Amino acid sequence: MDDHGESALSAGLSGALTEFGHRLMARVYYADTDFSGVVYHARYLEFLERGRSDYLRFAGVHHTELAEGKHGERIVWVVRRMEIDFRAPARIDDILTIDTRTEGISGARIFMAQQLKRGGEVLVEAKVEAAIIGENGRPRRFPREWVAAFMPKGRG
Repeated sequence: MDDHGESALSAGLSGALTEFGHRLMARVYYADTDFSGVVYHARYLEFLERGRSDYLRFAGVHHTELAEGKHGERIVWVVRRMEIDFRAPARIDDILTIDTRTEGISGARIFMAQQLKRGGEVLVEAKVEAAIIGENGRPRRFPREWVAAFMPKGRG
């Protein structure tokens, strides 16, 4: 094995593409909880970010390559807006499923929907609007070749 097993390992760590978008599994650790033993509300943002970042990676969009300018100029993703509904708490040692799907792409923006679940129970739902900006902080149009990678079949 040329890569010393790293691609198989990272594939497991990064979740998997699904017919609707991307799915990632994560365990709740002690550091994710507050004094009451449930996941601290800000930690849900980190679980959701992991889901979006790994979805980007599977779609062939790597944060480091964008920041290094490998696609022309240096560009980065920014979250422009987020709406979150907290339905039920997660607790230490829970195994969470983070589902991410693209709802639409317009100009420099991508609209994503995410669910964080424990088994079949939805704990958190989020709507996320992210954008691509250049070094000067101005929006950059979403590259046409990325649209097919982010829009599930039958959508777009």
